[in-house]
Amino acid sequence: MQDTMPTLDCPPGGSKGSVESGRELLSGVNLPAAVVHEAPLAHNLAWMQGFAESRGARLAPHGKTTMAPALFHRQREAGAWAITLATAPQCRSAFAHGLSRLLLANQLVGEANMAIVAGLIEAGADITCVVDGEENVRQLGRYFAARGLRLKVLIELGIPGGRCGCRDHDQVMALGERIAMEPALVLAGLEGYEGVIHVAEPEVEVRAYAWRLVEAAQALDRDGLIEAASPIITASGSAWYDLVAEVFQAARLGPRFVPVLRPGCYVVHDHGLYHEAQGGVLARRPELERGLAPALEVFAQVQSLPEPGLAIVAMGRRDVGGDRLPIPLRRYREGGDPARPWGVAGWEVVKLMDQHAFVRLPRAGEGAEDELRVGDVRVGDVRVGDIVAFGVSHPCLTFDKWRTVLRVDERLVVREAMATCF
Repeated sequence: MQDTMPTLDCPPGGSKGSVESGRELLSGVNLPAAVVHEAPLAHNLAWMQGFAESRGARLAPHGKTTMAPALFHRQREAGAWAITLATAPQCRSAFAHGLSRLLLANQLVGEANMAIVAGLIEAGADITCVVDGEENVRQLGRYFAARGLRLKVLIELGIPGGRCGCRDHDQVMALGERIAMEPALVLAGLEGYEGVIHVAEPEVEVRAYAWRLVEAAQALDRDGLIEAASPIITASGSAWYDLVAEVFQAARLGPRFVPVLRPGCYVVHDHGLYHEAQGGVLARRPELERGLAPALEVFAQVQSLPEPGLAIVAMGRRDVGGDRLPIPLRRYREGGDPARPWGVAGWEVVKLMDQHAFVRLPRAGEGAEDELRVGDVRVGDVRVGDIVAFGVSHPCLTFDKWRTVLRVDERLVVREAMATCF
């Protein structure tokens, strides 16, 4: 669903349609549907903003998680300093929806992408991208000079064996000198991403990496290579943000550098990968008030009960991320009372196909509440048409399946149909 069209706006609706506000999720909405619950959403927005401010940092949430402009605006209203994006078309979509301070946390490669960013700058966007090599610096310098523009860049410091980024301090310094030779480029600080660190003792290495970022940024500044008046130093995904913030705060960067944190998944959190990561944050920071809360779920209906112990639910890889299987949370009768959900003890998703989930149900003697029968619409207390709420892992990989995500209140009434711009 990558955007290759020249338009600046999001595509309307999409194949899964849009839903008017005021509809009841359990009776007036075609399912499956991706759903964001308002109460945990509001909590997460305030929680992460408060965390960043208490550590003396600014928040630039990674918008690639949701690509939902409605959520970008909620993040900005909560106090976010900027929105981070992963691609030039994503930056274009964010700007088209009123977000003007943009951090492109990737290398800007290819003249078609450079043209998008140049157009955004000409239209008034404050945009900064990342560089990690001399050839890219040369290409950017030539292109933006020809357009009569200046582009702010951050040098990326990576790790050996990791993703992008200079591999050591000397490469950072050499690249800083190369940027100084390009009149169309403005060195605005240093960028990194610790989420690619996978070692036996990650906490030790994440802290060490954050200190390397600080040392490199300060060295660039000492050598007079940073041109921006208020340079930034930025890192942090959604798992180790507390360790990065700890180092940035301990470094006493003072008024010269602006520390910027970039978590994205926090806005809706999850029931899997980041739920586990948040447990680590709270274990390291017992002083923190209760942590983030999962806000994103996928609602889908039981489609078939073909044999004892098996339910087929109308939800698959086209509806939910599959790096971990979704987790059944609770279920409802279609048109039922949202305040009285049914249990799903013993339910387990064991397989996903394109648009079907295989759910193992508890057999007799395993916690089923009624006798199991085949050839009827009931198997235990389960009926065809029952609505099941599923928790997901890694929300980025669920949001990108949807053109519209529904924000609901505590009564499961749709309050907003939020378009996405993937």
